[in-house]
Amino acid sequence: MGRDKTLSSGTAPPDTLHTAGSSQDVLAWPWAATGEELKQRVQDVKVLAVGAGGIGCELLKTLVMSGFKHIEVVDLDTIETSNLNRQFLFRKRHVGKSKALVAAEAVKQMRPDIDITAYQGNVNESRFDVDFFRRFDCVLNGLDNLEARRHINRLCLAAEVPLVESGTAGYLGQVSVHIKGRTECFECQPKPTSKTFPVCTLRNTPDKPIHCVVWAKEMLFPLLFGAPEASDLHEAPPAGSGIDAAAVTRNIADDPSCYQRAEGESSTHFAERMFRHLYCTKINELRNMEDLWRSRRPPQALDLDALRMPAYGDGGDQPAAIEAGVPATASSACKELGLSDAHSVWNDQQNAAVFLRAVALFLDGRSHELGSAQFDKDDLLAVELVTAAANLRATCFGISRQSLFETKGMAGNIIHAIATTNAIVSGLIVVEAMKLLARSFASCQTSFLQVSGSKRLVSRMSAPEPSAACMVCSTAQARLVLNANKMSLQQLVDKVLKGRLALIAPSLWCGTFSYEEGEGLEEDEITRNRKLLLLPLAQLPGGGVVHNSILHVDDQEQCFKAQLIITHREDWDDEQHPEGFYLGGDLPPALTEPSVEAAISETASPNEDVVSLTSDDDGVAAEAAARPVAKRKAIEGNTDSSKRPRT
Repeated sequence: MGRDKTLSSGTAPPDTLHTAGSSQDVLAWPWAATGEELKQRVQDVKVLAVGAGGIGCELLKTLVMSGFKHIEVVDLDTIETSNLNRQFLFRKRHVGKSKALVAAEAVKQMRPDIDITAYQGNVNESRFDVDFFRRFDCVLNGLDNLEARRHINRLCLAAEVPLVESGTAGYLGQVSVHIKGRTECFECQPKPTSKTFPVCTLRNTPDKPIHCVVWAKEMLFPLLFGAPEASDLHEAPPAGSGIDAAAVTRNIADDPSCYQRAEGESSTHFAERMFRHLYCTKINELRNMEDLWRSRRPPQALDLDALRMPAYGDGGDQPAAIEAGVPATASSACKELGLSDAHSVWNDQQNAAVFLRAVALFLDGRSHELGSAQFDKDDLLAVELVTAAANLRATCFGISRQSLFETKGMAGNIIHAIATTNAIVSGLIVVEAMKLLARSFASCQTSFLQVSGSKRLVSRMSAPEPSAACMVCSTAQARLVLNANKMSLQQLVDKVLKGRLALIAPSLWCGTFSYEEGEGLEEDEITRNRKLLLLPLAQLPGGGVVHNSILHVDDQEQCFKAQLIITHREDWDDEQHPEGFYLGGDLPPALTEPSVEAAISETASPNEDVVSLTSDDDGVAAEAAARPVAKRKAIEGNTDSSKRPRT
């Protein structure tokens, strides 16, 4: 397939084909689907499949069975037992092996004449750069990671290679086509963001199951087994929260040593001490903060002795599995305790038993991980511990408990996949890829797979035109509200540019101030930039980045350019904006410097909409619901390729 910047489309019957500024004719769709010319193009082109998981397995199979012969596939992951129920190219003997390599071998057996190359690696690696992407006629994305999907989108824009995107969430699915300058890019539509929770709510006043799960995963787990500094469990309460910070500080003065196993202390004794500390001592401390409970039910402490399972306690018999000689290094507390149903909700006695046994197993069998352990949704013992710890906390606060299966989904941000959905979506991907090869761009569509009351399973709309407000495929402006006196350049780079906007090597400038990351910098530039990172935004050279400043941002390693209008605010509601900033409003077209004053008010409303960018797997359901199923004609758009002058 020729890639020419002059993209044309046609729907004429086959006998009136014409060229349109490219080396290949436009083939009319759908007549082209059965024609010999498209069949030959399918055999000649080279495509890149990104992802060899749920969608990827189905996609590779559909590609080779549709006649594609030159395929490359990239995937970082290895095969897990939990993949086998839906990723049909894999077998039990493949567990632990590279998904990309095994999938390539499997489809090679289906069609021995194909040329397929597999890479086990992260698409963010430098070897998968713009030049790598330019080698392909189209890119087919089957990833479940939003950050990687953004990166692929930006590389395809930079390489001017068409991208077919996809995603699934249960019975929901979506396929979209992205052609630079002609259709919207993947990031033209805002994606739902993963929910963040104020630390003080998690520590002191949880009222939802997810609060308890996040507390157990993000705060308790690193405190017990990981890096204690990664936990916010005992961070001082914020000013204005109604909590006596001095009292809290006095109460937790011994916490660092409290959460460490004492010399000579048995694992069982440590687990029991942690139970009493977390669910009795700390809960009673919270109850004594009366201001917190004026409009809420105060938490209730738990009595470990009253919750001991009959066969597991001081002086009592051990569980049958332990008595039978199951080693202390076993990987599952539930197996020892006979709790085999992952969908059942444990009672308080069972939660207490799982908590005690999981802590002991971790200390005795995985002591080499202490101080560096991180939660992993595929680590059964870690999930059991988080489930029990979260459920015990939920009991204290009168919140409903969750099953092991539900907790794993919440802690791991899992969107459970259905094989049939993946199969349908992979077919839709290949159909759109064939339209691209036929150069019938006007026929490209965005497809939504959804189970609803209507008889239509798949709804379609014309591929939308590029958004003038997109910060990736257009130069756009967004409003960034922050405290310029407190936020440092380091925080701006880490939290906003890399965290929220997923940049890799950001460059930014405002007036005479500039900052740059990436390759090719001199040593003196690197030293200067390091010093700048420590400064508050308002104290940066050239008058600082202050209220109404226009901050120009781009990324040398991706296709990204934007202008951020800074709005300074002194007062912050930590409950509403725990990140310390918000990026908000409907993105307007790019403005010139003189019109900034007219574009924004003197201070931003704290209730304005926030640009949502997610870390969830797909966000398909929210995106499908937000977008009307109506046809819109795709038109060729212009992109601003201007770059800033070097300073």
